Amino acid sequence: MSTQPGGTDAVAHSNATNRLDRLPVSRFHKITLIGVAFAYFFEFADINTFATTAPQLIRLWGVTVNQVAYVTSLSFVGMFVGSVVAGRLADRWGRRTTLIGTTIWFSVFSMASALTWDIVSMGVCRVLTSAGLAAMTVVAVIYVNEIYPAAVRGRYQAYAIVLGICGTPMTNLIASAVVPINDWSWRIVYVWGALGIVFLFFSRRMVESPRWYESRGEYARAEEVLDRLEREIEAEHGTLPAPVAAPPPDAAGPPSKAPLRLLLQPRYLAPTAVLTVLWVTQTIGFFGYSSWAPTLLASEGLSVEKSIFYVALTTVGAPLGSLLAALVTDRFERKWLLVAFGLAIAVSGLLYGLTFDPVFIVAFGFLVNMLERGYTALAYAYSPELFDIRGRSLGTGVAYGIGRLSNAVGPLVIVALYTGTGYQSVFFFIAGTWTVGALVLAVFGARTRPSAARRRPATAGSGT
Repeated sequence: MSTQPGGTDAVAHSNATNRLDRLPVSRFHKITLIGVAFAYFFEFADINTFATTAPQLIRLWGVTVNQVAYVTSLSFVGMFVGSVVAGRLADRWGRRTTLIGTTIWFSVFSMASALTWDIVSMGVCRVLTSAGLAAMTVVAVIYVNEIYPAAVRGRYQAYAIVLGICGTPMTNLIASAVVPINDWSWRIVYVWGALGIVFLFFSRRMVESPRWYESRGEYARAEEVLDRLEREIEAEHGTLPAPVAAPPPDAAGPPSKAPLRLLLQPRYLAPTAVLTVLWVTQTIGFFGYSSWAPTLLASEGLSVEKSIFYVALTTVGAPLGSLLAALVTDRFERKWLLVAFGLAIAVSGLLYGLTFDPVFIVAFGFLVNMLERGYTALAYAYSPELFDIRGRSLGTGVAYGIGRLSNAVGPLVIVALYTGTGYQSVFFFIAGTWTVGALVLAVFGARTRPSAARRRPATAGSGT
């Protein structure tokens, strides 16, 4: 049994945060990155499967455009439920266990989507799949926050998205190749989405969050995980530096189960409100653009082929945006990066809507995709940092879930604007949405950048 600096016994407090923060990036962190990125890959892949097969279902099943819209809207309701439930499950079952469970969930219902026979059965499967997708995302964000050292966790969150976002173009390419083959080949797209189940292979090398164990008072289990990680990393990097001394044990003991009303307390209400605005404006702003750009361009006279081709070219910017976020996220205050990215998206999106020149459509669309994916990577790192261990899962899950729920009505607003006041009004609305989010974050958002001492990466072999 080890004793942490300052004389605090490991059984009384395992000092998980400080011990994890001083670890150098190792093979363990890289394997964990690949595992999380794999889960993200199929999250980004599966979220687009219905959109890529809907035209074929319209032809085969006689589905109407309104029915497609209903399934899409209900899918975002499923995301809301999944996000909220995931936060509770992650607190009860653990981060790793819930991450595995939610990935299995969305994989199973993606496979079930391949066996559907009408729009009702498809709608049920898509709602359940979407619930699992959002749930997995919430837990993955929290897991990365708690496993990686504070000095690099934003960067590795972004790296995971750089790899994961490739699931979107990959799915589009697969769908474009297999859907037209015959009347049943559209089902292959959902089988592809179900391959997220292979995440179980990576999960064997992932550990439960010691910080979660510690929050439950299970210090011996936290100590066991930490000791194993330290031995593995010392074998790779040499002697590790000593961690900062553990804080005094809380006389009240580990926190009790966090009820939903916890978020009404002042210390949680403000960050939850700010994050809710962040995710609502991100969801409406991004899906309002990405879901409607091809349709609106086609409605304004461009051929369907050209509108889809132009929009496809703009998506090349998405992985680059996540890579850009990886380069800056741990160098500057994340709050101000989010504000800057949000305002830049607003300007780029507005300019996109004010031109019909193909070069400018692709150029400004490229910027929107690049900056938005960078914004999302930053937001994934920023969101859990606003809460302590007790409110982290609940606050992150509720805010993210409400954001996804907002897109159940977002498309209705966009259709009303387009039919009522025209094409350009849609992009003024989207630009305004991003601007509101940036301003709220600038005025009310908390700063989360670690202190200089904690930002400084550990040097292998230093300390005792």
